[in-house]
Amino acid sequence: MTTPISACLIARDEGELLGRCLEALGDMDEIVVVLDDRGGAETEAIARRYATRVERRVYEGDIPQKNHCVQLAGNDWVFVVDPDEEVSSSLARSVRRAVEHARERTDGFEVNRVTFHLGRWIRHGDFYPDWKLRIFRRSQSRWVGRNPHGRVEVDGRVERIEGELRHFSYRDFGDQVDRIQFYSAEAATALRAEGHSARIRDVVLRPPARFLRAYLLKQGFRDGLPGFLIAAATAFHVLLKYAKLWELDHVSTREPEV
Repeated sequence: MTTPISACLIARDEGELLGRCLEALGDMDEIVVVLDDRGGAETEAIARRYATRVERRVYEGDIPQKNHCVQLAGNDWVFVVDPDEEVSSSLARSVRRAVEHARERTDGFEVNRVTFHLGRWIRHGDFYPDWKLRIFRRSQSRWVGRNPHGRVEVDGRVERIEGELRHFSYRDFGDQVDRIQFYSAEAATALRAEGHSARIRDVVLRPPARFLRAYLLKQGFRDGLPGFLIAAATAFHVLLKYAKLWELDHVSTREPEV
């Protein structure tokens, strides 16, 4: 008998992307989907077509949402996937083999994610390699970090497996910029809740440092113009995050007195 695995994902309004993602998870023993309660009926219909269990929940951030989804799983081994990702058949086989032959004290496996953006697979810069701990024993794990990008920690050993997780994150460059607006605001709010404040050097130095890291040190230039645009957008994300954090501390939202 094979070791059962539960695929877990959260979603809002991903539409066709969600359908493709769930269809590729057909080899899993269980599929659990937690829907943002702001999502539409179409997304829910797609989820119910493929998933074993579907639940709507008020969105309180990615970490609480994913943690709740994992807790709904009926199996100890879980495979966390995002709606804009696709598991190839070769990766699905690698996941099965890894879980079946997991060594003692091995509680998690990382997969390498490759992103398709601006007409090509991005294989340099901040986007690649992109190792993610996505397969783990939920009984030996916990979610840490801050919204919107938490991470999983496990008690035992973490290993890496073959195969790439295909990531279709953005429709186009405009979509990337729109998401930067959303995620930078969430990150700024989370930083402030932890007691952080933005300093001048954060706003002035961190964005160009991030660009240089992505474009030069991590060789984003090898992806051509898309590599430059991605590095610039990443730096813009950092700028917005600290600018919005500064704004939360220093700019009043009240109407000025006349």
